[in-house]
Amino acid sequence: MTGVNHAMFDSAIGLCGVAWGPRGLVAVQLPQQTEAQTRKRLIQRCGEIAETPPPESVRRAIAAIVELLTGDKRDLTDIALDLDGVPDFHRNVYDITRTIPPGRTLTYGDIAKALGGVELSRDVGQALGRNPCPIVVPCHRVLAAGDRPGGFSANGGVVTKLKLLEIEGAVVNYTPSLFD
Repeated sequence: MTGVNHAMFDSAIGLCGVAWGPRGLVAVQLPQQTEAQTRKRLIQRCGEIAETPPPESVRRAIAAIVELLTGDKRDLTDIALDLDGVPDFHRNVYDITRTIPPGRTLTYGDIAKALGGVELSRDVGQALGRNPCPIVVPCHRVLAAGDRPGGFSANGGVVTKLKLLEIEGAVVNYTPSLFD
């Protein structure tokens, strides 16, 4: 990606990464098992991008993400995203997902209905699985029917999703069964 840079930052859940271009964030990387893996995953998503000190707008975004991950009910909707190249349907899913406040959840079906019909639930799940900016687009706040966590593509999968919801104070009445 031309004109894109990245920076790494510490958070309550581990070392994260962020990539940005002139119009906003293009990617957020949640922690992997090691710093090298986190950086590699970010670069895999964005291409060979330089690591540079972030500009003020990105420093503010990083600070807001860090605060959210410590349990502060921060609203991240003011963080600019550059989602060029992301399909329109995905962008629509992300727009709705960004309206879910910390500590609250919606279901894939809720978002699908808002986009035209519950039959789009699987498409909503696929869009969220390709979310380039987790936390800023809070895909962890989207559950399957019956408060089941559904999937989560970040390192740690559903355990990480449930941890993020716990940090935010969301009540998820879900008990895993043998069939999960």
